[in-house]
Amino acid sequence: MNGLDLALLDLLNFDGGAFFDNFMWQMSQKVIWAPLYIFLLYLVIRRAGWRYALWYLLFIVAAVGLADQICNLFKDGLQFLRPTHTPGVAETLHTVRGYKGGLYGTISAHAALSTVVYLMFGLEIDRRGYWWPMGIWLLLVCWSRVYLGVHFPSQILFGLTLGTLISLLLRKLFRKYLLPRINTQQE
Repeated sequence: MNGLDLALLDLLNFDGGAFFDNFMWQMSQKVIWAPLYIFLLYLVIRRAGWRYALWYLLFIVAAVGLADQICNLFKDGLQFLRPTHTPGVAETLHTVRGYKGGLYGTISAHAALSTVVYLMFGLEIDRRGYWWPMGIWLLLVCWSRVYLGVHFPSQILFGLTLGTLISLLLRKLFRKYLLPRINTQQE
């Protein structure tokens, strides 16, 4: 944590009132996004067919699982306190519904996992109308973690970076090793 991290935390974590508190709380929930994920999968199915989409979904699940495990490894290994548990910082934070998250949070899993969803589906769907709305969704999910006081902005940046690296790696593995097999089986 440095001065810039604290300044950004101070800027992005504020009392936005009941509506904004509820909005950011909902943005941070994972289950609420299931309809969006189903719709994105539908777009892949429509574009490439069921067989392709199911294999691609397996790679997305693998990317999500890998990102989640790496985040847990860092969280458990480095044990960096979340803002809500950091002395001198916690007292100044606005929290929502008394939520403080777990004690440690080195890399934001929300940021990493959302980035995986954003990139893995985006690189496959590749439509002009995808990138901006989904980019705003990604940024709001990330901001919600800072707004709720459970991550420093640098932890969000680490999550975005991790999610990007995993997405690009697994997408490359999918296209290099699995895609040729899918294409030959469909002929």
